[in-house]
Amino acid sequence: GVFKMSALKNLNCKNLIYKTYNYVDSVLFKDKIISSRICTNLEITRGRRRTSKPAPFWARKKTKLLDFDLTKENRNFVQEVAEEKYVKQMASPLREPPWERHPWTLRPTTLRAGVLGIKLGVLPQWTVEGKKIYVTLYQVLDNHVIRYTPPEEYIHTKGWKPKWKRPYGSLVVGALSVNPTMYSKPYNNLFLESGVPPKRKMTRFLVTPNAAIQPGTPLDVRHFRLGQYVDVQAKTIGHGFQGVMKRWGMKGGPASHGSTKFHRKMGATGGGGDKAAIWKGKKMPGHMGMDWNTNKGNMIVRINYKYNILYVTGSGMPGPNLCYSRIYDSQLPTRKGELENSDSKPLMPTYYPEDGDEFPEEVFHPSLHQFTEPSVIFDSIKS
Repeated sequence: GVFKMSALKNLNCKNLIYKTYNYVDSVLFKDKIISSRICTNLEITRGRRRTSKPAPFWARKKTKLLDFDLTKENRNFVQEVAEEKYVKQMASPLREPPWERHPWTLRPTTLRAGVLGIKLGVLPQWTVEGKKIYVTLYQVLDNHVIRYTPPEEYIHTKGWKPKWKRPYGSLVVGALSVNPTMYSKPYNNLFLESGVPPKRKMTRFLVTPNAAIQPGTPLDVRHFRLGQYVDVQAKTIGHGFQGVMKRWGMKGGPASHGSTKFHRKMGATGGGGDKAAIWKGKKMPGHMGMDWNTNKGNMIVRINYKYNILYVTGSGMPGPNLCYSRIYDSQLPTRKGELENSDSKPLMPTYYPEDGDEFPEEVFHPSLHQFTEPSVIFDSIKS
């Protein structure tokens, strides 16, 4: 929250507090505590914390070192030395024995990790009955597990929420490997445990202990099954500061006939009545977009294993094209209940080569029409 600071104006009260502070500081504390002598009153004010800045305790991502005045040969030499040094100091954790695999359960519900996909756009598809539907394409590129934090350790971190009540662990997934020289040393050190190159994008998924994945494990579209329901989460398109007509779709005022400076205003704020003030949550002008939004219960109707593309039903997915999206198992109770008696339960905790390595180039859901098949079949005409 935002705090307001108000200094005490009564000098007698200030002198009394100062004397008390000095006495406590000299008698009760062995070590001197450096503190401000300004007495403040902290008041929590209601507001919305909207910022795109990273948390101050995160590792700095971009490096400040620049390679100005370097020839092409010297730049290539520095690149080779950096890659050789970076690869030598990494030890792949997959050399150790794999972790034990556990079955998927509904009660208690198993919470698997997800993947990071890139939104490609929207395409029309047709069902076998001839109905037109829209699907959104997501490409899953170069995903790896970066780190797993068990529940007993994650509960003591800043990201833990007491309202969860269940023993969730934290699993970090990264996508798109990049050149280590482009990023800072603290950021590159985050990937030493997993033994993979630095990633351009990272995200965190809450997982149950039976769905933990060993760091360094690759993730792709085989993490999901055809016909499975998933939730897609991303940041919506940012529109900046907008008025009520664009932000909330209000009608606005008349364009003429006596309207003076009231063409695009919201009208009355509804502050009369019992409260005689503006109610919380009143629709007013403000920042529009750039908020996390989740589209739940979308079916995977088509999978391209060659290019790692998921075809997910729905056209109103959050985020612009080419944005990063979080894709994970649907958390809707009805969709999770369907998996209990289904033969196509999710792979636990993800796909491994022992689950089979023979996949066609592309698979379609039975309800989806394939354009390689005939749409109309006529019986042979009898003479």
